Amino acid sequence: MIAFVDLKAQYLSIKDEINTAIFKVLDSTQFVLGNEVAALEEEFAAHCHADYSVAVNTGTSALHLALLAAGIGPGDEVITVPFTFVATVAAIDYTGAKTVFVDIDPVSYTIDVTKIEKAITPKTKAILPVHLYGQPADMDPIVEIARRHGLVVIEDAAQAHRAEYKGRRIGSIGDIGCFSFYPGKNLGAYGEGGIVVTSNPEYAQTIRMLRDWGQERKYHHVLKGYNYRMDGIQGAILRVKLRHLDAWTEARRAHAALYDQLLADSGLTTPAVMPYSHHVYHVYAVRTPQREKLQQHLHEQGIQTGIHYPIPVHLQPAYSDLGYKSGDFPHSELAAREVLSLPMYAELTSVQVRTVAETLQGILPGVTVS
Repeated sequence: MIAFVDLKAQYLSIKDEINTAIFKVLDSTQFVLGNEVAALEEEFAAHCHADYSVAVNTGTSALHLALLAAGIGPGDEVITVPFTFVATVAAIDYTGAKTVFVDIDPVSYTIDVTKIEKAITPKTKAILPVHLYGQPADMDPIVEIARRHGLVVIEDAAQAHRAEYKGRRIGSIGDIGCFSFYPGKNLGAYGEGGIVVTSNPEYAQTIRMLRDWGQERKYHHVLKGYNYRMDGIQGAILRVKLRHLDAWTEARRAHAALYDQLLADSGLTTPAVMPYSHHVYHVYAVRTPQREKLQQHLHEQGIQTGIHYPIPVHLQPAYSDLGYKSGDFPHSELAAREVLSLPMYAELTSVQVRTVAETLQGILPGVTVS
């Protein structure tokens, strides 16, 4: 079987480093926040070329606190895309603000920057682009529009660790960047985790208080906060894994290049790399009207796949109150019907990539493997 993601293979490759880091936390008994989390915050901020980062318990919490720190609340509107994981919209909903959707660009699958300005109203307070699948959104026009209208830009970088836009690290281009450390991410914890990145000291301080019950210092509660703290063990694990992220990213990019080569004449739409983008391939999502047929064929041959995402958020029953309907965002809806994610992780081998392509060859005559 070829797994969609093989977390055990990654663990075995760094097992001694990970175990040493975990036992160090056990010895210290700093199980919540502590020195390892503080060190991770310094290292991840430097990694993103930003001044500050604040570690939290999930990527969703990162988005929630970023929005709150930016002053988003009831009566406000936040512009984002419907073709994303539901957490993007849930975090906006948690603040009491309203999500306003803009369709995706059909090539990049990120926000269509030509449609943003039409969605802005007097209630708009922020733009929340999603760097989907590891591909950066087109940030320069987004930031330019935001500056002209006095809006905050919050990057959903949950799938874009180590990605770059015109040579700049994702997460540090807008006002605030939010990352997830869910285990399957390019940089994943062994449990839940997230982090907020910013170069604005006021945002950083507010988020730091909000994640820990709104405390300025122990038992001095300045804000109504949350219990969104990161565990010490996760901080230690992520520090180990951060040291390997560059190598793992290049491995993903090499696998993607091989997929591109082998599937070039297959009839599948392979991931586009935009001219401004250093794509990090959180997933390698191909596109075909024959998705169910291909997925079933691969499954029968022992190859796991995924679908990211089969139903855009505006058509999810939980968010029907936003008032959107089928046909409102045609590019998002068509992508949701056609995308299929092939196995992608750093420890994947070229033999496995070729096996996936050879298996597709049995159903797509255009695939040739040499």
